[in-house]
Amino acid sequence: MNSEQLSTIEIQPEAAHKYSVIWLHGLGANGHDFEGLVPELQLTAEANIHFIFPNAPVQPVTVNGGMSMRSWYDILEMSLERKVDVDGIYQSAGLIEPLIQLEIDKGIPSENILLAGFSQGGVIALHAGLRHPHKLAGIVALSTYLPTIDQLKSERSAANNGTPIFMAHGIIDPVVAVESGKAAFDKLKAMDYNVEWHDYLMEHRLCVEEIEHISAFMNAIFI
Repeated sequence: MNSEQLSTIEIQPEAAHKYSVIWLHGLGANGHDFEGLVPELQLTAEANIHFIFPNAPVQPVTVNGGMSMRSWYDILEMSLERKVDVDGIYQSAGLIEPLIQLEIDKGIPSENILLAGFSQGGVIALHAGLRHPHKLAGIVALSTYLPTIDQLKSERSAANNGTPIFMAHGIIDPVVAVESGKAAFDKLKAMDYNVEWHDYLMEHRLCVEEIEHISAFMNAIFI
């Protein structure tokens, strides 16, 4: 895989470009998946934010009978914590780095760039963000988990030790068990990360209360 494969859906800032948000979709979705969420977030600085919604590479997915779909990494089996395509996670995280660099090259400080992701996209947001060599604005990780957390202990970037992290999950999620998300939160907390946890009575999706909490988190960062 290479960076040329990452096409993007983008919402350009209407005023001076001060901030950037790179938002990663889940398995089988695409960059349009969270495009419509932007106005719902009611961000004070919305006019100053460049939103980038990358499309994951199209590749065969084992649990999909080997059929190809947009995926940040292969899902080898539905018991997420047992057998994981770790190489695929590293490869996709590497595809996000050029997107961050593009924003930095436009004059946006890294500390004004936020990574967000849902499900598979949340894995990549956490994996890439906590290893990024420059401080980021924050990380939003929704309905997700972190299978590479043991590697993070030696690969973490000191620049993002204090970066605020928002984690949220549905307590009746049938796709990514809430226990998997909470285990990732607990381990990140034990590693002294600045991480907050929210859970909601919902399945593998977003809800109104969650969107309000994401809004508050992002409005505290983009002021």
